[in-house]
Amino acid sequence: MTQSSLFVIGKHRNACERNCCFALPFLRLLLHRSRFGIRGSIFQSPGSILGPILFASALLFQPAFLASAQTEPVSPLRVLPGGQVPNDSRLGPLKDLNGYFPFTPCDTADEWAVRAERVRRNLAVATGLWPMPPRTPLEAVIHGRIEQPDYTVEKVYFQSLPGFFVTGNLYRPKGRAGPFPAVLSPHGHWRNGRFLDSRPEDIRRELDSGAERFEAAARSPLQARCVQLARMGCVVFHYDMLGYADSVQIPESLAHGFARQRPEMNSPTNWGLFSPQAEARLQSVLGLQTWNAIRALDFLVGLPDVDSTRLGVTGASGGGTQTFLVCALDPRPAVAFPAVMVSTAMQGGCTCENACLLRVDTGNVEIAALFAPKPLGMTAANDWTKEMPSKGFPQLEQHFALLGAPRNVMLEPLLQFGHNYNAPSRAAMYRWFNLHLRLGADEPIEERDFSFLAPVQLTVWDEQHPKPEGGPEFERKLLRAIHDRDQRLLAQAQNSLSEFRQVYGGAFDIILGRDLARAGAVTRGAYRRADRGYYLEHLAVLRNSAHGEELPFVILEPKQSRPQAVIWLDGQGKSALFAGPENPSRPAPAIEQLLHAGVTVLGADLLYQGEFLTNTLSLVQTRRVANPREAAAYTFGYNHALFAQRVHDILSLIQFTRQHLPQLERLDLVGLNGAGPWAAAARAQSGRAIARLALDTGAFRFANITHLHDPDFLPGAVKYGDLPALLALGAPGRLWVAGEPEGMPALVSKTYRLAGASKNLTLSRTKHGEIPAAAAAWLLKP
Repeated sequence: MTQSSLFVIGKHRNACERNCCFALPFLRLLLHRSRFGIRGSIFQSPGSILGPILFASALLFQPAFLASAQTEPVSPLRVLPGGQVPNDSRLGPLKDLNGYFPFTPCDTADEWAVRAERVRRNLAVATGLWPMPPRTPLEAVIHGRIEQPDYTVEKVYFQSLPGFFVTGNLYRPKGRAGPFPAVLSPHGHWRNGRFLDSRPEDIRRELDSGAERFEAAARSPLQARCVQLARMGCVVFHYDMLGYADSVQIPESLAHGFARQRPEMNSPTNWGLFSPQAEARLQSVLGLQTWNAIRALDFLVGLPDVDSTRLGVTGASGGGTQTFLVCALDPRPAVAFPAVMVSTAMQGGCTCENACLLRVDTGNVEIAALFAPKPLGMTAANDWTKEMPSKGFPQLEQHFALLGAPRNVMLEPLLQFGHNYNAPSRAAMYRWFNLHLRLGADEPIEERDFSFLAPVQLTVWDEQHPKPEGGPEFERKLLRAIHDRDQRLLAQAQNSLSEFRQVYGGAFDIILGRDLARAGAVTRGAYRRADRGYYLEHLAVLRNSAHGEELPFVILEPKQSRPQAVIWLDGQGKSALFAGPENPSRPAPAIEQLLHAGVTVLGADLLYQGEFLTNTLSLVQTRRVANPREAAAYTFGYNHALFAQRVHDILSLIQFTRQHLPQLERLDLVGLNGAGPWAAAARAQSGRAIARLALDTGAFRFANITHLHDPDFLPGAVKYGDLPALLALGAPGRLWVAGEPEGMPALVSKTYRLAGASKNLTLSRTKHGEIPAAAAAWLLKP
């Protein structure tokens, strides 16, 4: 799918970004087997001959390029021929909600347990529920009972957060003794939601096609399922999605129809949903609805006539999304039935079904698999779920069998119908709930006609129960209150080093998407070398085959070297290691300082630096998917942010250095000229691999980013402590920090004290132009 980008001529604030949207003449790279005969060289281990690498079936490959020990380089600092970019999968099309999301079952239950923990933590972080917030009093109000012959309907509202209301109807069996099983029933994207009253022509079509038997059910299949479940002996809570029916505080036009950014709702102190500030705090409509669903379960289990061990959840379409999300995050449901939603194809088109980070490296089938081995039933229709019988469901069958519950997964394909939760689909759900909630109903279960209730009969608001406040100001106050609540909760984790690493580190592990253990196998590809007198210059391609990534890099290796190496990162890429255009082959003074001391220095062009670029335009915005709606989740719910991808590159460099420099005893990291935050994040994800980190922060904070496609935008970074938290996660490793005019951030100092390593902190007041030399001098200290 086509992506759009915005570029302007000129310099980026760090002079490090370039055009990321251009024609990509991808060439096949034939890796040449070669070996340097230099004792202790980083290239002493042999390479391997690899065949052409298939990047994408739609790309046309050009003639092969042999890059073996060239004596006449194309240009002093280039690894690849002029105009050629690395053969990196990240330069290809972005993934979006219409992609392909297969589920590959694990080989063992233990392997799945590890995978399931990560996917579930990913969901918790993406929905803004890591760690799980405290439950505030619901202050539930139940009123306006409507008596029917064999069930009752009541009006309900409660506060999922102080001042934030969940609204719905409560259906109860009549003439039976409890306690009863309970069913949570999210409605999905039917017109007017809980107040659905279908048009006459739609009613006639449903009746004529056999989708419905009764006019009342054709008017509202939503009411039909609630009535039938109540008749089968269940308490049913049918509640509103944001903006539907009685949920009036955040309008439907915003929650489900958002299309354009609102400048008036985007400031570091006063923000609204979908803004960069909200996304940096992982505040989303999907997160609010997921929290409402969890609190709705709290409401149900708090009812005296409910058996809390027999809880079910079912919804279709967007209600299906809510079903598998709440069932993945909340352990209380005993049976789930997401209808016409679980699929390897389209993952959910509404803004309420998407959130940053949510489906990066996962998808709806795997999310649904988190419910195993508990009973999971589904339907498929002639929509995006139509291939589930052959793509998705067989893997779920294999997965449930692995966990010892092969009979606990079911798919009812009803491909003769379009997108629906009609009578045949509901019949499959009734059978499933009858079995697994132990309802004891005689089968076959057939719906009976019922009295349709109009919106005026169902609404929870009246003169005695007035509508609460809503609108933009309420939205701002709600998000600020959630932020303040989250910061109070997170502050508790700052008092213990282990808890800080678990909570903050666990969140950033998801946000960044990779740590050193998952960096993958890294090898050297095309290269050349030059003898520069007292050191050797190696220009090469670093290839991460596990992730389909490449980056050009340089190693400057003193002939008289000591077992110490420094990865030197800069906003300008690997060219910053050298003096400049007037003498491009001579190392910059700080680099010379390290080389003369015998320290090996590595630099690289990270993604969209240096050789990734083919012109002189400056990147001011990262790519976005073709979806015209300006919601970050459509891009960053399926793709890593550029910031995270650059951290991945740094991890590859660290992995390569550790694997291919056998005599290495110490590896340090430097981040300057805009690269400081990337270096801090990479150190946080590297365990103890980095002995010392020297960086210039430039007073950078994620909270100051005001555009979703800023190259340094990172979802969730503000919520989890911003840059100071990344620095603190490196404790107790030695740290040298420049660019902080207010002094060492308090969180960094506190965490290092907890680690008993305050002596490992150095705050530099060095002037900007002298920072490289000062950093190099610190690295050379004992």
